[in-house]
Amino acid sequence: MPRRIAALSALALTACASVPSTTATPSAASAASAGIAPETVRAVVSALAADSMEGRGTGTAGSLRAARYIAEHFRATGLEPAGDAGELGGFLQRVPMAAAPAGGRGMQLLDAFAALDTVPAERRRSGGNVVAVLRGSDPALREEAILVDAHYDHLGIGRPVDGDSIYNGADDDATGTATVMLIARALAAGPRPKRTVVFAAMTGEEVGLVGTRWYLRHPAWPLARTVGNLEIEMIGRPDSLAGGPGKAWLTGFERSTLGDALKAAGIPLVADPRPDQNFFQRSDNIVFAWSGIPAHALSSFDLHKDYHTPRDEASRLDYAHMARVVEAAVRAVRIMADGPRPEWKPGQKPEAPAQAKRMLGIP
Repeated sequence: MPRRIAALSALALTACASVPSTTATPSAASAASAGIAPETVRAVVSALAADSMEGRGTGTAGSLRAARYIAEHFRATGLEPAGDAGELGGFLQRVPMAAAPAGGRGMQLLDAFAALDTVPAERRRSGGNVVAVLRGSDPALREEAILVDAHYDHLGIGRPVDGDSIYNGADDDATGTATVMLIARALAAGPRPKRTVVFAAMTGEEVGLVGTRWYLRHPAWPLARTVGNLEIEMIGRPDSLAGGPGKAWLTGFERSTLGDALKAAGIPLVADPRPDQNFFQRSDNIVFAWSGIPAHALSSFDLHKDYHTPRDEASRLDYAHMARVVEAAVRAVRIMADGPRPEWKPGQKPEAPAQAKRMLGIP
């Protein structure tokens, strides 16, 4: 969740096998009884945020290593691949991208793979989104889809701080990616949802939303039939303003009917307690919201000081809290997939700035 994405509205994309729980805390016991063990969450987050992933920098070998891990999880879960044929078992949707020229920032999204030939070899990058589908069961609703996503790469290797140069991105956003993976596992193991659910781990959120912008042009499910989006972003620690352990907040809660539906179902999500931070506009969901899809991010980011530093390590997270939030996210997606489709409230659909419309091809 990079701070500069808060400027997207103005600058338009120049800019974040279950193991039984033996923990005796109430939050851990609650999570385990709901089927999400803190140890399971820890295992997935720790793998994604391991030093061997080298901070999952966009377009790097570490990021591709993480993509392979996610793809294998989706395959083992029984999901259908929705990426490019022959790429990580069909789960990887390749994205044509290049590092910005010397002195520039971020990553350039190219119009097509052929355009890579126009870019110097040292600037070409390899990577993509990891995308999978769980098809719906209801004859009347299965042609509609809910998109559940998180960004899986981070900042890579950078300036050393206290001798550590790996920006592991455990909270930002290995936690969100792990949640998407565990939601997929839970839904695939239970009754098939009525709507189709698309699961996506997006690349390049930290460097200009390049993966999401490419997905917008090449969706795994038609955008016209994608009726809701839930992004998971930074749930690794409790947020006192959301109510503490096991609670989270939803960006843009007041903008659509989704917040009300989740509240009515007793899902422990509240409105974003820090609207001044503009979190609704600061991650991948904004691209889908600009495109007309009711799109929100679920988070419990409490503005901790490890954000975007090498201290964002898996060892610093609260897994009992996370397990409860993952369970809430599973229930939220089930409601989105089985219940009334989310709708924007009058006057609450965000309007994309003119430059963003041109870049994204939004009418």
